[in-house]
Amino acid sequence: MRPFRFGVSLITPADAGAWRAKCRRAEELGYDVILVPDHLGMPAPFPALVAAAGATRRPRLGTFVLNAGFWNPALLAREVATTDALTGGRLELGLGTGYVQAEHETAGLPFGSPRERVDHLLRTVGELDRLLDPSGLPPGGPAASGRAPEEASAGPGERRRVPLLVGGNGDRMLRLAAERADIAAFTAVRSVPGSTTGRLEPLTAGEIDGRMAAYHRFAAARPEPAELNLLVQLVAVTDDPSAAVRPLLARVPRFTEEQMRELPIVLVGTPEEIRAQVRAARERYGFSYLTVLEPHMEDFGKVIAGLRGE
Repeated sequence: MRPFRFGVSLITPADAGAWRAKCRRAEELGYDVILVPDHLGMPAPFPALVAAAGATRRPRLGTFVLNAGFWNPALLAREVATTDALTGGRLELGLGTGYVQAEHETAGLPFGSPRERVDHLLRTVGELDRLLDPSGLPPGGPAASGRAPEEASAGPGERRRVPLLVGGNGDRMLRLAAERADIAAFTAVRSVPGSTTGRLEPLTAGEIDGRMAAYHRFAAARPEPAELNLLVQLVAVTDDPSAAVRPLLARVPRFTEEQMRELPIVLVGTPEEIRAQVRAARERYGFSYLTVLEPHMEDFGKVIAGLRGE
């Protein structure tokens, strides 16, 4: 099993001082990665990460995840190369297809079918490999070559491959992550059919098992396994877990409280109880890299210290 890494996805816009302060706070709490998503109304990923680099020393910096439909691959390659240079080689590039139709309509961009969105992402990954990876590393990057992402930094004057994270749930996305990514990211949720605003609903624990089994079939030929990431939806340090999950149950009535608390995306209880849940998720699913959302940064920060080094 891989050692734990922990990331926080910063989703709330802020002025320069407030942005730097919360990035420094994430570093103080022990987060290994500061992440920015790619949604309209949230911070623009690349300038936000450059600012985060200037405010911190240790954390890596990642997009979580870029909506490939927003990007022309050649222009994206320029953004990636510049951001990686300005952050001192700390960038991790996360890519996905995008799932919010309303954002594409607001931006005046085609949304397309699921197949078309995956096709565009496949082309984007291929172009980025061509434009950004002159070192000869194979598809799958450092992991496929037997090198971990953190070992991929080049020496002075050398080009390096930015570690690639791919997030998704469908079979084609799982195959892409298995074949090309250093980090395979799972949300353990799916889009609500017919929603244009990005409404999501959780998978059951059994459905997560099925998605993980499919991923591992696709990844069977890898010489080295990828790092597995999970986006956690709720963290609550509390002596009353039932109260913490009650709002979720109101939105997803098909789940019982027991079923909801079994999900690895729901972490509620005392710090030690949550640590036990995190260890159990790594044991059952292989998730060693967990990401929490900004509203849960402080609560999960109470958990991190007790898992450091495991």
